[in-house]
Amino acid sequence: MAILNVTPDSFSDGGHFISVDTALKQARLMAKEGAKIIDIGGESTRPGAKAVSLQEELDRVIPILEKIRAELPLKISVDTSKSIVMREAIAAGANMINDVMALQGDGSLETVAAATQVDICLMHMQGEPRTMQTNPYYQDVVNEVKSFLLARVEACLKAGISSERIIIDPGFGFGKTIAHNLLLMQQLQVLTALDYPVLVGVSRKSLIGKVLNRPVTQRLYGGIALAVLAISKGAKIIRTHDVAATVDALTMTQAVLSTEP
Repeated sequence: MAILNVTPDSFSDGGHFISVDTALKQARLMAKEGAKIIDIGGESTRPGAKAVSLQEELDRVIPILEKIRAELPLKISVDTSKSIVMREAIAAGANMINDVMALQGDGSLETVAAATQVDICLMHMQGEPRTMQTNPYYQDVVNEVKSFLLARVEACLKAGISSERIIIDPGFGFGKTIAHNLLLMQQLQVLTALDYPVLVGVSRKSLIGKVLNRPVTQRLYGGIALAVLAISKGAKIIRTHDVAATVDALTMTQAVLSTEP
């Protein structure tokens, strides 16, 4: 899953792909590099990011979604927590909704349930993006994340969303300390053992920066290491800014894991 942030303030690539032309050019490149899904985000969820109005998010997301849908034969995901953005994105051809709020927002559950061909990624987050990194606390981070995700899965099933449409994401960096993130990766098999594909998004995140003492522009190798670990522990989708390098690393990893004696 390739990240396409059409925002001015995302932590890594904010402002790079604001115009439809630059965003479409980047989408073409990521598809050529091997992306199977492009995840379009119109509102930054980095710690401390400012909220974006509904109309502004729609204006950022829908035009580029329509352009990509018309040109590129791949899966399109939209990273949003607003039910109206979800509805308009689905109408414009989105195949997946990627929600950091796990469909807890007003109308979100009903909107996705009604779109019977659209997948949903449910992510765990403690708190909300503006304040999530203010002293996050867990007694048992792995099992608390698991319990939350299973509860949201159950809510989806009750709303009529079939299990085949559901993906889960532990939410690395969302209301978690470095130790919490490391424990989640170390014990990722607790989540991948469940009946739902696990998506992992760690690309360029502060977890890598703090462990390696690297700025955001120098976190590729750390991100590759985590992606390989995640796949080896059963993750099915890796969300990344760095498509070509990640595709090579995961293809090599999968070749080893799938080779029969």
